[in-house]
Amino acid sequence: MRIGEIAGLAGVTTRAVRHYHHLGLLPEPRRRANGYRDYTLRDAVLLARIRRLTELGLGLDEVRDVLADDAGRELVDVLEELDADLARQQEEIGTRRERLGVLLEQARAGRLPAEGPVSPGLAELFGDMARASAALPGPEPVMAARDREMLTLLETVVPEEEGARLLDAMRTMAEAPGAMERAYEVYAALDALADAAADDVRVDETARALAALVPDEVVPDDLGDLDGGGFTEAFFADFSAAQAEVVRRALRIAAERRR
Repeated sequence: MRIGEIAGLAGVTTRAVRHYHHLGLLPEPRRRANGYRDYTLRDAVLLARIRRLTELGLGLDEVRDVLADDAGRELVDVLEELDADLARQQEEIGTRRERLGVLLEQARAGRLPAEGPVSPGLAELFGDMARASAALPGPEPVMAARDREMLTLLETVVPEEEGARLLDAMRTMAEAPGAMERAYEVYAALDALADAAADDVRVDETARALAALVPDEVVPDDLGDLDGGGFTEAFFADFSAAQAEVVRRALRIAAERRR
């Protein structure tokens, strides 16, 4: 058989056959006088086996290990490992579909936040914020939207257990009587400092108001360098000098209160 014939018989492409030759999975057959490869039925059987193994999800390195073990013991080990991996993937897909179902429900009901997709818990918190914003006489403060963006980022980058702990703390804070109204007063005060210097007389009062809202569970054990470098520098990049000073002071006040 020529290469096109064996490829057609096994249901693969001629490019795949050449690739298997290159990797050593399929031995090179003898060549005819004209230089063309001359494949046998045994070659076709081996090629078909390679195809079946790859369709099961085995990588080509794993296929090589299976083919090297004539007794088939390696195949059992590889198939058991593959089965366990597929089971993990199936569980992960189920979890992702559950989360997607919640997001679809929120989207259909018009409750999906602009910062989404986010977890149901964070979406609920954002819903509380939206209701508080709707009660304001004017537009929502810019700092409220920035706060949501930061919470969305934190939910994405922190470990799941840590994120759940922080979210629980934020939910507890938001459920306290009058807390959301006070939060929007602080957001508005921060907006008013958009062009102010760090020594503005309003900084200290705003910092204390913000610190009173920050749950102890949200305050880091180690505040590190609040004056610059890495994440801190990026975090304060869009803040005015006064706004950045408010946040720094609020965190220090909250850390001292926690101690």
